[in-house]
Amino acid sequence: MDFLEVLKKRRSTRKFLDKDVSDVQIKELIELANSSPSAGNLQARSVIVVKDQNTIEKIRDITGGLSRFEGKIPVILVILANTHESEERFKERGKNLYAVQDATIFTAYVQLIATEMGLATRWVGAFNENEITEILELPETVRPIAMLPTGFSDEVPSEKNSKGLSEIILKEV
Repeated sequence: MDFLEVLKKRRSTRKFLDKDVSDVQIKELIELANSSPSAGNLQARSVIVVKDQNTIEKIRDITGGLSRFEGKIPVILVILANTHESEERFKERGKNLYAVQDATIFTAYVQLIATEMGLATRWVGAFNENEITEILELPETVRPIAMLPTGFSDEVPSEKNSKGLSEIILKEV
């Protein structure tokens, strides 16, 4: 599939087939997404791969963004910003902005690569960072930024309605 097809095909999914995503697929997905740009090439992002269904259910129970998912979620990729790493080089702006940007750019790459691989995802940002940090026993040097439930889609998501250019171009200078 060419890149423009990937962009057009990517949709958010809330229902997955009861089919596992292999470790090989997950590693390939993360390895490819690791080519995403980052501030100062620090790559101040990390991933927690959650496949344990008990942990997924704990996350699901406290995450509003997962409340409308149906059935089993094969894997959740929790994308982290390595805030301390970015802060060392770029001070407060690195901690509060660049590390978050690194993580969000990485997340977008994961979604596009997953689409190319025949996988489906949904960006989930509606969660309590402290609760996710506790469940996953994360160090204070990282911050959970996004969660991507990932699997093989068991639905046909509706067409995406995008704003027109007149709505997103504020002005030309």
